[in-house]
Amino acid sequence: DERVLEAMFSVPRHLFTPEEYRDLAYTDGPLPIGERQTISQPYIVALMTEMLELNGEENVLEVGTGSGYQAAVLAYLAGSVHTVERHETLAQRAEQVLRRLGLKNVFVHVGDGSLGWPSAAPYHGIIVTAAAPRAPQPLLDQLADGGRMVIPVGGMSGQFLELWRRQGDLYTHETTLPVAFVPLRGEHGWTEVHWDR
Repeated sequence: DERVLEAMFSVPRHLFTPEEYRDLAYTDGPLPIGERQTISQPYIVALMTEMLELNGEENVLEVGTGSGYQAAVLAYLAGSVHTVERHETLAQRAEQVLRRLGLKNVFVHVGDGSLGWPSAAPYHGIIVTAAAPRAPQPLLDQLADGGRMVIPVGGMSGQFLELWRRQGDLYTHETTLPVAFVPLRGEHGWTEVHWDR
């Protein structure tokens, strides 16, 4: 998707990368950002974004703000982006960088991302940047009719990327490639005990 490529070229990834890893900002791999979280591999960011098939007007939810990089890419491709992060320090840091870039259509929230962000629903696209044991029902409920959700599903040993679609009350999904993400924590995510088994 040419629009996704343009968005990737437009977002200065190094600004979302901790100082000590800045020289690796444009390598095609994940990097630590603190709080045992990572900034995702650029290829995976582009792939998951492309799977949403955004045209520029949509209201999008991101679960797992992290560094804010994925939200910045989405900001170039959607009408509005709501992103939820459970770690307040990461959320504040991400918001600072997003504001510095002048991205006024991104709204950063602190909370349990596995519950989504109901007050801004429905969402035409939902992107989950942490591994869930299964697709959380609250997120499926917040999908707009015709909406799409991309989510890694699986455990500590690995996950598969799933693409969910909603048509009225019917949900369908397909499984795509194997991936490796940090765990989704929260009411509909993994607990420390179960993930570490």
